[in-house]
Amino acid sequence: MMKKRILVVDDEQNMLKLAKIMLDRMGYEPLLADNAEEALRQLGQKRIDMVLTDLKMPGGLSGIDLLGEMRRRGMRTPVVIMTAFGTIKNAVEAMKQGASDFILKPFDVDSIEMAIARVFEMETVKRENVFLREELRQQREVQDIVGRGERMGEIHSMIDRVAPTDAAVLIYGETGTGKELLARSIHEKSSRRERLFVAVNCAAIPATLLESELFGHTKGAFTGAEAERTGRFEKADGGSIFFDEIGDMEPVLQAKILRVLQEKEFEKVGSPETISVNVRVIAATNRDLRKMIREGAFREDLYYRLNVVGIAIPPLRERQEDIPLLAEHFTAKYSREWGKEVAFPGDPLVLAALRAYPWPGNVREMENVIERAVALNSTGRIGPDDLPAEIVHGSTESPCLTGAPEKTAPADMEGAVSSLERGMIARALREAQGVKARAAKLLGISERNLWYKLKKYEISG
Repeated sequence: MMKKRILVVDDEQNMLKLAKIMLDRMGYEPLLADNAEEALRQLGQKRIDMVLTDLKMPGGLSGIDLLGEMRRRGMRTPVVIMTAFGTIKNAVEAMKQGASDFILKPFDVDSIEMAIARVFEMETVKRENVFLREELRQQREVQDIVGRGERMGEIHSMIDRVAPTDAAVLIYGETGTGKELLARSIHEKSSRRERLFVAVNCAAIPATLLESELFGHTKGAFTGAEAERTGRFEKADGGSIFFDEIGDMEPVLQAKILRVLQEKEFEKVGSPETISVNVRVIAATNRDLRKMIREGAFREDLYYRLNVVGIAIPPLRERQEDIPLLAEHFTAKYSREWGKEVAFPGDPLVLAALRAYPWPGNVREMENVIERAVALNSTGRIGPDDLPAEIVHGSTESPCLTGAPEKTAPADMEGAVSSLERGMIARALREAQGVKARAAKLLGISERNLWYKLKKYEISG
């Protein structure tokens, strides 16, 4: 874990020396400034985790002025005000303007240590709250890795063995097989479970923005960088970072990811300063990375760094024994979520149709089908009328919205997956009557990811 940096701002040199000694002993890295202008200069050049500033500084900016200027410049670093007893009212006013806490002079080691720890704990809660709502939803869905067959049993056993370690894991599987759920399961069963699981969809984020997303950037690093940004590696410090569709990452970024894996450090975009992190890396792909290595599209050294433990998730069509379990599980899940009482199956034809269908979209597609069935159902038991026509009639045709016939599926795996994905998107758009947000929900992806795939496959809608 990287050492926290605290910038102390005070016009009294003795106070700065005392603060440096105390912070060193507490395990922090102290930085010193004897005026607010110098503090702003350092804040613009370095990563600083907290500012500890005197309230009254004769000549120039006061502690409250420093706080105001920091916020005006988009700096979100927490500020603790140091004040004498007679100016408590002013310190309270500073907290109304955004200060995190204040401490009274003179102070002892215990009081300042408690104040700093309290503020850092508060900041951790704030940072994690950015992810909290999604994390809670995703953690509940870890149970969706349903399966009792031999192959899924082997995967569950592998997860139990690899999770307690910090070994990198590379997950293989077709789109919709539940690769992210498996990655979250590994995180939840590890010693890092109390820290963040940060997911990065390499296919959904444009290559021009991915570096900033991963490593963060300083204010003014590029056009549009109006404030400093914390990257996903830094957010995941102490936890796990998950790279979904790692095969879609540009080679230049692959080299930078390799460096983080090897040296556990990186620089923000626009900053020469090195940041150290301690993260567990899990990656996933639906592509043939060995073929990409031969074609020069994926780094061989990165592949071996990621593939310390490889786990292959079988497609749903090869897990026939799990289809009834999954259908029953998703029926119960959406019945609870929407306050409905719907049973599965209500008709033997339903289970027969689900078994016969090849599920090109795998578990994600089945979840969407059952979600739709529960939403449409009015009898309390799922019947054929609640299922899409292509499942009931055993058809997997998915013509494009333009009306043009589908091309013959290519023989190679990557082409076949693309053809199936294109068909799923077209079908979702039809069912959503062209509403992109609804189609993205049916597909289980973000709307931004859907727009990316519409452009990739040249689908009009």
